[in-house]
Amino acid sequence: MSGALPSMGDSSELPAAAERRMGDRIAASIYRDPDYVDDPVLGDYLQSIWQPLMKAARARGELQDELDERFAWALFLIRDRSINAFALPGGYLGVHLGLIGAVNTPDELAAVLAHELSHVTQRHISRLMTQQNRQAPWMIAAMILGALAASKSPDAATAAIVGGQAVAAQGQLNFSRDMEREADRIGFGVMQGAGFDSRGVAEMFEKLQQASRLNDNGAFPYLRSHPLNTQRIAEAQSRLQLAAAATPSPEGRADADRAQLLHAMMAARARVLAVPGVDALRAMLAEAQRRTDPPATAAARIRDAGVLYGGALAAAQLRDFAGARSLWRQLPPLTEGVVRARQAVELLGIEIDLLAGVVPPSAATADLAQATTRAEVLTVSRSLTAARRGREVSDRLQTWVTAHPGDAMAWQMLAVAYGQQNQTVRAIRADAESRVAQRDYPAALDRFKAAQAMMRSQPGSADHVEGSIIDTRARQVESLVKAQALEDKVNR
Repeated sequence: MSGALPSMGDSSELPAAAERRMGDRIAASIYRDPDYVDDPVLGDYLQSIWQPLMKAARARGELQDELDERFAWALFLIRDRSINAFALPGGYLGVHLGLIGAVNTPDELAAVLAHELSHVTQRHISRLMTQQNRQAPWMIAAMILGALAASKSPDAATAAIVGGQAVAAQGQLNFSRDMEREADRIGFGVMQGAGFDSRGVAEMFEKLQQASRLNDNGAFPYLRSHPLNTQRIAEAQSRLQLAAAATPSPEGRADADRAQLLHAMMAARARVLAVPGVDALRAMLAEAQRRTDPPATAAARIRDAGVLYGGALAAAQLRDFAGARSLWRQLPPLTEGVVRARQAVELLGIEIDLLAGVVPPSAATADLAQATTRAEVLTVSRSLTAARRGREVSDRLQTWVTAHPGDAMAWQMLAVAYGQQNQTVRAIRADAESRVAQRDYPAALDRFKAAQAMMRSQPGSADHVEGSIIDTRARQVESLVKAQALEDKVNR
């Protein structure tokens, strides 16, 4: 346990299981949103920050066993250039690409994620919903979705909320001052416990303060749901003074530089994937092409890595594949000895080839069995699928989804690999599982029933084991569909 002050106390009346169900319903809508992004490379980077924070929260006793087990603890990437992150019921958290692209260090990103994590572990969302306990849970979920839509487009919000409900919906996402201060305090301790530099909090507060003074032109919706006040700022500054870090050792500085190098590339990736427009992509490409001299300092080396990575990806998005490859070839020397950064560069090379419609040269020798991270497994799988090595892909992905059944993209890619091998029933089942992973149970049930129908019409289309799995999963998903329908009926 930590030596932190006691929390405000859990005044929530909403059981963890009920909150998770509500979160699942909201998540299902977000998965279907065209602005939802499943990018394995950025996802792995976020997880490299998120998992140490989770571990620290457990070690400090901030994360109750029940919440740890019941909640989803899933991160959403949202294609939005604004600077924002938000917590949702049931352990779901959203991160805008604009936030990743705007922060200068992984420590700043960790500061935001630790704060949002603390809102969840302290049951702040559930407490707010308890205050609205006269509202049916489905209506509260709709109001939250409406508030999220309003942060992007006032017109889009009207699809989810109407009339006076808009004010209540905004209130659902606006934590009280005491909750904000508690999340600041606990998040600070979690961030330190995870090994991140506490100066990241100061740097993030400085960005938010500056935006607040400029009266927020819409680029910082985070300020609307997490407003600053003088007390929060003063308390944060006091913590930073008490936690003044010692001068880092040479080894510590080297580790920080390696983290910065990867962050520079991932921030550039986020800016490109946020779809900033053709002019912005051209500007990123031009900046990378202007680079001439090799970097002389560590800071210049880090900056160059981000510029070159962003320029190469921007060029590929503009379909200038020759330019993309030229910039990409300049990246490996910059990342020599930095394993995760080097892997990011290698995966970018494969991605450029795939965007160009070319089978990556590495597909001829790639050993998918050696891939370990999600980005590696899925990117190399795409490469081998393009090379018509579907059997190797299906073998590796079947192992992967067994360990990660909620990975919708992996299931979708497995469906393609089975399709290449003319294993239609297995392909349909994999497609169904991808719908389950995205909480779209009616669509999943339709796919399972289609697989059953094919097995009846073509008895040799699947073996007995596969048939038994499909029958069992169809019954399980059908029960989920019925439970959702009953819950909707009760809450009308």
